[in-house]
Amino acid sequence: MSVAIKKLKLEGTQGHREWLAEVHYLGSLYHPNLVKLVGFCNEDRNRLLVYEFMARGSLENHIFRKGKHAPAMSWVTRMKIALDAAKGVAFLHGLEPQVIYRDFKSSNILLDSNYNAKLSDFGLAKYGPVGDDTHVSTRAMGTHGYAAPEYLATGHLTVRSDVYSFGVVLLELLTGLKTMDHNRPPREVKLVDWIKPMLKDRRQVMQVIDPKLAGQFSKKAGYKTAQLALTCLDDLPKSRPTMAQVVECLLQISNISEQAA
Repeated sequence: MSVAIKKLKLEGTQGHREWLAEVHYLGSLYHPNLVKLVGFCNEDRNRLLVYEFMARGSLENHIFRKGKHAPAMSWVTRMKIALDAAKGVAFLHGLEPQVIYRDFKSSNILLDSNYNAKLSDFGLAKYGPVGDDTHVSTRAMGTHGYAAPEYLATGHLTVRSDVYSFGVVLLELLTGLKTMDHNRPPREVKLVDWIKPMLKDRRQVMQVIDPKLAGQFSKKAGYKTAQLALTCLDDLPKSRPTMAQVVECLLQISNISEQAA
């Protein structure tokens, strides 16, 4: 069995807390779309995590490959990865108590040899609110460009924070562009700020989809995917869909794509 080993950097207490969180969550949860934690080591000054080996690495490495000869990831593969990742997050949100992933991004979605997607890196995961609580209050963490705006502003964390982050990754899959890129013109540095207004205009939607995907999807599937991203990125957390609803929508998009093929 091939494995991947992650060694913890020992600077500060945050790293150790994240290591403990990883062991706690991945050591006790099983789902086809969560990476398997095979083992761990906590001996002397060594903090190691042993995972199943994911042969194709991260989604980030595939979708942002540079060079004109780099093969583009197909529409079908992108939608499959989106669905797999959505199922993983929906599973976490369906637990009792809920688990908020808190660091959903393309570099944390790992792919096996068949492009099955699994969530990795649970160092920032938190249990969701219980009882009458509406949110968990915590220091805002996560990755700039992916984290929900209300979470960054207030530190109030809910499952809808993950939904926003999913919307960002879906936008990356749709456009083939990074969420943050300082090599783009100033008004286009932040992908969400730049592209989100265009998703509201049916005529503009097709212009923002990755040109490498031309001819691989129907207009109906492209538009429905864009609208899903738009609702996930709603400024009002309560207006965003649940991850179970996201999974259902992606299944419908998959059916549309299969019928068009």
